[in-house]
Amino acid sequence: MFIIFALLSAGISWRLRSKFNEYSQIGLSNGLSGQEIAELMLRENNIYDVRVLSVEGMLTDHYNPQDKTVNLSADVFYGRSVASAAVAAHECGHAVQHATAYGPLKFRSAMVPFLTVSSSYLQWIILIGILLINTTIIPLAVGVALFAVTTLFSFVTLPVEFDASRRALAWVQNRNIVNQREYGYAKDALWWAAMTYVVAALGSLATLLYYASLLMGGRRSD
Repeated sequence: MFIIFALLSAGISWRLRSKFNEYSQIGLSNGLSGQEIAELMLRENNIYDVRVLSVEGMLTDHYNPQDKTVNLSADVFYGRSVASAAVAAHECGHAVQHATAYGPLKFRSAMVPFLTVSSSYLQWIILIGILLINTTIIPLAVGVALFAVTTLFSFVTLPVEFDASRRALAWVQNRNIVNQREYGYAKDALWWAAMTYVVAALGSLATLLYYASLLMGGRRSD
């Protein structure tokens, strides 16, 4: 099962990069850059305390609610393509979620500090739990509980990402940022991006069930 999810994740990641490269070659009819689109979307949603920044890397685009920044990779920030428009608007969709106190985003953000700390120890706790399972199930039980929170985080991320894409696509269409053909490309690009989160969540659930089965087996042997 793990091999299947690994292969599926790799395939979808490859497809996403392929789509991004393809749509990066399609110039936006209005000629706006990702930076200009992001700043326009923020202003039109009455958001004036969020900065739009350029960051290094490919597909490193993200919104940081801690310092209120929309971080766009150079290809998106300076790009004037369909891909740039889709990604820039999507990340601004997260900024709109933050400004409107969107429930799933608030819940997800509240989980981050705990997960940041627990992730440093999670794999070690589970490894120790597996090694000691014939002696005590406590370490593995703790590991499974921590991994369950990680899995929950993965699933909470799904509505956050889908909603950000929905907001982005509605805005670029209503504002005529894209024409009908470009809208179809933008929607396709964001769909593949969302699929990476879906596969990650399902993979996390499969791993959780595996660890839980080990825990149940250890309990029965007590």
